[in-house]
Amino acid sequence: MRSVYFWVFKLYGPGGGVMPVRLLFVCYENICRSPMAEGAFLHISSLRGADSLFEVESAGTVSYQTGTCPDSRAVRAAKRYGIDISSIRAKCIHDIDLEGFDRVFAMDIENYNDLLEALGNSSVRVHMMTDFAGSAQGAEIEDPYYGSEEGFDRTMKRLLHSAEGILSAMQAEYGTHTAERYEAEDGNIGQISDYGDEQ
Repeated sequence: MRSVYFWVFKLYGPGGGVMPVRLLFVCYENICRSPMAEGAFLHISSLRGADSLFEVESAGTVSYQTGTCPDSRAVRAAKRYGIDISSIRAKCIHDIDLEGFDRVFAMDIENYNDLLEALGNSSVRVHMMTDFAGSAQGAEIEDPYYGSEEGFDRTMKRLLHSAEGILSAMQAEYGTHTAERYEAEDGNIGQISDYGDEQ
């Protein structure tokens, strides 16, 4: 049994419950990188016992794929890490309320600039996916769509590494602290940094 302790300082809602931190992950069409990023963050936050403190979504900057499933290679890459993203359906940032999110994470510079344009003078904070990824800070997450299956695996690993950094930063920012260790499925105790530094 995992013991987890929370100290939560985010604002409370009308009913006295904790308002979750809302995060949005954005790529071009919302069929490869951003659904993988959504799955990666939910996976890491679940391992830390912090998944109930966040609401996580993903979207694309264009609407070409609206309503479609993630690319099958993305689904397989995520599944190899025990992550199921098959139920995610593509949507566009122009069809959702961007103002409702606390932080938005872009996969590349083009996505980043499109988000800034869409948000205008909004106070919503926009980051690159890798802004909290240590030595890889600020680097783009390249689109694996035109590459190989191995490219999707590399992308998934980079997203997991970035998600670890994002979670740590959000816990520091919003005061949502949890245990730093988790019990792996095989019963072994692992560290959240198991995914290592980004290659």
